[in-house]
Amino acid sequence: MNNKSILVIIVINLLALVLLTLFVPQHMISPGKLIDSHAELADDCFACHTPFIGSPASQCIACHKVEEIGKVTTKGVPIASEKKNVAFHQQLIEEDCVSCHSDHNGVQAFRPISQFSHNLLEASLQNECDSCHTSPTDDLHRKIKGNCGQCHSQDAWTPATFDHEEYFRFDRHHETECETCHVNNDYTDYTCYGCHEHSRSKIREEHLEEGIRDYENCVKCHRSGDEDEAKYLMRSGGVEGYDYKRREKRDDD
Repeated sequence: MNNKSILVIIVINLLALVLLTLFVPQHMISPGKLIDSHAELADDCFACHTPFIGSPASQCIACHKVEEIGKVTTKGVPIASEKKNVAFHQQLIEEDCVSCHSDHNGVQAFRPISQFSHNLLEASLQNECDSCHTSPTDDLHRKIKGNCGQCHSQDAWTPATFDHEEYFRFDRHHETECETCHVNNDYTDYTCYGCHEHSRSKIREEHLEEGIRDYENCVKCHRSGDEDEAKYLMRSGGVEGYDYKRREKRDDD
């Protein structure tokens, strides 16, 4: 067989592969089955894909109208209320569906949340975390409403940027609600005057008698309900060296 014949055979095979790819791509290049919701499109690749371009957002929006996402299905059926947290799509500043969504067996239908950029949301929605995320149900978070950004970043939920024990330790003398110390749901500030034992006039009088004039910044000296710790902090100027746990145990004994 001469070189010309070989070349013709190669060209015919390449042409056949191109034609098969264009007309029956589901058998040639599909990475796997579609998710159940898209099963009816299994033989119609071009419902989502544009040849040599990929899956443009316009193809997705042809079925999934942005204004209806999280509210009604593509068939017009109202979506159950517990799933409406995906209705943030209306506040996206850019239509780039494949940055978060994919399909096919072996390919994640929803990409890891670490790939989602909150910068795609309108600025007014970026701090309304609980409009999309379910609030934690532990004892601390059940008492807190909103203001997630004061302890958490948009890059990752953990680790939290705030450790309460760095400022104040809870003990049996301070079993109270968050709002007792953090007024108006503002966790960047606190007050000790929310307790009936800590009136401003009483605190002022007691501290001035001891020559203490900076008495508004309570946690500078009072890291807990232990008065001995406050005295230690005043003398040493720091928290190192004070065995708080040992003090707690001695009180229990």
